[in-house]
Amino acid sequence: MSLSLYEASIPVYLQMLRNLAALLDKAEAHAKAEGRDPDAYAGARLIEDMHPLNRQIHMASDAAKGGAARLAGLAPPSFPDVETTFPELRERIGKTIAFVESVKPEQVNGREEATIELPLPNRTLTFTGRDFLLKFSLPNFFFHVTTAYALLRKEGVPLGKLDYLAGAVPLAQAEPA
Repeated sequence: MSLSLYEASIPVYLQMLRNLAALLDKAEAHAKAEGRDPDAYAGARLIEDMHPLNRQIHMASDAAKGGAARLAGLAPPSFPDVETTFPELRERIGKTIAFVESVKPEQVNGREEATIELPLPNRTLTFTGRDFLLKFSLPNFFFHVTTAYALLRKEGVPLGKLDYLAGAVPLAQAEPA
């Protein structure tokens, strides 16, 4: 079985972005059932020196849109990191999904060996398309989605592993009869 660069990236970003939005939906419902303000979760941290939930969502968004753009040879769109409420965070995820959905297979496939440069504050990292996806982009994206999940669990939101894996997207489709 061969797997294209597109298949290994774009559908994965989309699945997990939709699941991230579903985690926010469950968190909001839980907060309301408990008589709490769901937006209070946005500032929650695992530990003081880690970014809060809203920033984890910003960074998951940045990782997905940046990953998709760079794999397609495009400049990543810039979204200001200003969202602090659940409606704003959901809108941010929605904008990210819309951008990632706009990336087509023909823009990504065939770029496995393309050079991708990632500017950082103190240096620039250089990857092939394949290495960028597998060694940087997906691990970075999953880190921030997982941290958002862990923050919500720490706050008492009743989430399970299947919420993380398939909160909004079925894991498997039934075989046709």
